[in-house]
Amino acid sequence: MDMKPISADSHITEPPNCYIDHIDPKYRDTAPRIHNDEKLGDIYVIHDLSTPIPMGLVAAAGKDPSELKAKGAKFEELHRGGWDPVQRLADQDRDGIAAEVIYPTVGMLLCNHEDADYKKACFDAYNRWLQAYCESAPDRLIGCGQTAMRSVEEGIEDLRRIKEMGFKGVMMPGNPVQADYDDPMYDPLWEAAIDLDLPLSFHILTSRNDDLRLYRGPKINSFLAIIRGCQDIIGTFIFGGVFERHPDLKLVCVEADAGWVPHYMYRMDHAYKRHRYWLKCPEMAKLPSEYFRENVYMTFQDDWTAFKSTGMLNPERLMWANDFPHSDSTWPWSQEMLAEHTADLTAVNRDAILRGNVKKLYNLAA
Repeated sequence: MDMKPISADSHITEPPNCYIDHIDPKYRDTAPRIHNDEKLGDIYVIHDLSTPIPMGLVAAAGKDPSELKAKGAKFEELHRGGWDPVQRLADQDRDGIAAEVIYPTVGMLLCNHEDADYKKACFDAYNRWLQAYCESAPDRLIGCGQTAMRSVEEGIEDLRRIKEMGFKGVMMPGNPVQADYDDPMYDPLWEAAIDLDLPLSFHILTSRNDDLRLYRGPKINSFLAIIRGCQDIIGTFIFGGVFERHPDLKLVCVEADAGWVPHYMYRMDHAYKRHRYWLKCPEMAKLPSEYFRENVYMTFQDDWTAFKSTGMLNPERLMWANDFPHSDSTWPWSQEMLAEHTADLTAVNRDAILRGNVKKLYNLAA
């Protein structure tokens, strides 16, 4: 392509020392760690979580679909760029991209941990590790810190610390410890995010209802439910009046695709216009779709329907991603895929979706 895209959603693979070396000493003995299982291969074991995280799919970018499997992987065989920033830059060059916004892998599942204090300790440890990882190439490795959201006051402190650490965004847990996100008690937090110019990201698989073990029919049907948690969060912010009270708040819906958004906005408007009285929705100054178009950013990989639907969306809120090194990644074929999927876009929309929007959102210089 004639310009290098920026991935709005990529991941690290937490190395064995990520949490152990950086966590509060009180939690060192129970910190998340890698363990080798005879049947599962290398797995990440998290204290008080019954299901470990097999490493097979967390760094399966570039593999043929027939080779994808969760079990049997060894950590040393995974993409080294997941924890080595020098190799990461080579991985970016191979995919033809300029930079990546970095999210966790194990940290996604930690969002659903029942012990809020343990979760807080893990997120602080992750932020310390990620800071060093990104500092080696801050123009190309754009970090998002994590907060456990134990309270509004602590959340504001976390946002300030995340900003001071050089991160450009904040990855939020799908469910806060206290009341849900539409509660006015969070208004000071939203104002702090606006003042600090920190977009708030909600990633798939970080809400309590994002349980892939619960599905009907064949197991593959569980994959279709992955985006539901993000949809629920967006609806909570819109119908809860959060964006009406805080029109400058920026929410990023991460890795949930975007081709579904036109119908979802229609459905929200229909619900509001037809059913808001008996379903008890407060009056809003705008239609739900208007808040969606202005306040919600969407990241997606090979969702060709998103590219085809730009006329029904706000192309200034769409951001492409390669999801490296996860199994859903378009690496190392992003260039070929994007050449095909963006062929019908105007140059303005193409450049915005592949690079300009993420630069503007995160105030990137490159």
